Amino acid sequence: MFKQKIITLIGALLMSGAAMAADPEVYSHKKHGAIKGTDPVAYFSLQPGQDAVSGSDQFTYEWNGATWKFASAENREKFIANPEQYAPQYGGYCAFAVSHNFTKPTDPDAWRIVDNKLYLNLSKRVQKKWVKDIPGNIAKADSNWPGVLNN
Repeated sequence: MFKQKIITLIGALLMSGAAMAADPEVYSHKKHGAIKGTDPVAYFSLQPGQDAVSGSDQFTYEWNGATWKFASAENREKFIANPEQYAPQYGGYCAFAVSHNFTKPTDPDAWRIVDNKLYLNLSKRVQKKWVKDIPGNIAKADSNWPGVLNN
């Protein structure tokens, strides 16, 4: 009887660990939301090297399991009309990490627009590694996404 209880307990623990192992499709900060509360649409009007634009609690939209914030109603409407155009690639997880088949959160200021798509990285230091082979890293990340969420 005791042995059966132990086996049942171990099975339950393994199953709960497996259920907890999968990352959500969109990386979202618990307090600030997707991209840690920055406006995804605003990136497309920034110059390289500029910091991300903070979104506002006044302009939010729920999409793909996350709360997205925007600096203006106009940016929110653009996102609502075509979220895939503005949302970061790989659910907002670090593009360099996904290219290496794991996930990491991102720094909203470590960004790059490539072929009209937004890519984020863990930090500016990590981004320096990512930019050494942008096409290769994107190809690897594309092949790993979304399966990497279950690693």
